[in-house]
Amino acid sequence: MADVAQKLGISVVSVSKALAGKEGVSDEMRARIIQTAKELGYVAPVRTKEKQESSGTIGIVVADRFFSDNTFYANLYRLVVMQCAALGYSAVLEIVEPEFERSCQMPNFLVNKRVDGLIFMGEISHTYLQTATSYNLPYMLLDFYVDQFTADCVVSSNVEGGWVLTNHLLQTGRRQIGFVGSILSTTSIMDRYLGYVKAQLQAGITPRDDWRLEDRDASGRFIPIKLPEEMPQAFVCSCDEVAFNLMEMLKRRGYSIPRDVAITGYDDFVFATVASPRLTTYKVDTERMAKAVVAQLHRKIRKKALLVNHSVIGGQMIRREST
Repeated sequence: MADVAQKLGISVVSVSKALAGKEGVSDEMRARIIQTAKELGYVAPVRTKEKQESSGTIGIVVADRFFSDNTFYANLYRLVVMQCAALGYSAVLEIVEPEFERSCQMPNFLVNKRVDGLIFMGEISHTYLQTATSYNLPYMLLDFYVDQFTADCVVSSNVEGGWVLTNHLLQTGRRQIGFVGSILSTTSIMDRYLGYVKAQLQAGITPRDDWRLEDRDASGRFIPIKLPEEMPQAFVCSCDEVAFNLMEMLKRRGYSIPRDVAITGYDDFVFATVASPRLTTYKVDTERMAKAVVAQLHRKIRKKALLVNHSVIGGQMIRREST
């Protein structure tokens, strides 16, 4: 889908809709998408009415707000697909649009039981998740967890990452440190914030509420960052993209980075290296996360997993010029 989207200069969501026969794409564009897909070697799956023992397919479910605006998840999806192939599975993606998430409209591949297991990638509403898991298929949560019920998940070491980045800034002599991230938006952001708070409390510093800045709205979409009246000496940001946007805003307002304000990101993805100066960040081992989630789901499908698995994948700080 990514190859088709790139060739036609459209979004992956449009390609997904066209290939799935959904509304939201014109007849002309649908025909172009299907023709381009055929030229690239895409073969539509054969659908049968008979229920099969095993489909050899894993369904990947991700909310539209994470896939359309977040290149981190596009890369993570690519790695998951590669790991699926390594274990002999094909992968099918369902991008859940906001109205389908609210109404709990399930993917066709789940309703018709055409997949052996599910991977939910990124946060999704708890009601939607509960509805999907009621189909009693093996499933995994990737890059998030839910406090309200027990489920296998694979996440990065977010608390540790937030602590490492904040402690690094403290070691540079900066004691006035803010946090950019909507902590109720995702469990990852909340845990990174908890690491940030932990490092400051251990240093005898009480985090200031006015230095915790929102970066997303209630639906999880990025919003413009509102700077505080009194600026801190540094910011720990929820991800590299937010750090990049903050850096560009500060430079437009005459701030020198890191002389006036130091900035850290999180993920070590594309924004970390295109930023000027390049971002100090915490590298997430997405390849290990993809390998762990597919391996655990494979074990669950083969009924070898008897205990709940909460895999926390460690990372490392990458120091660059922004601090």
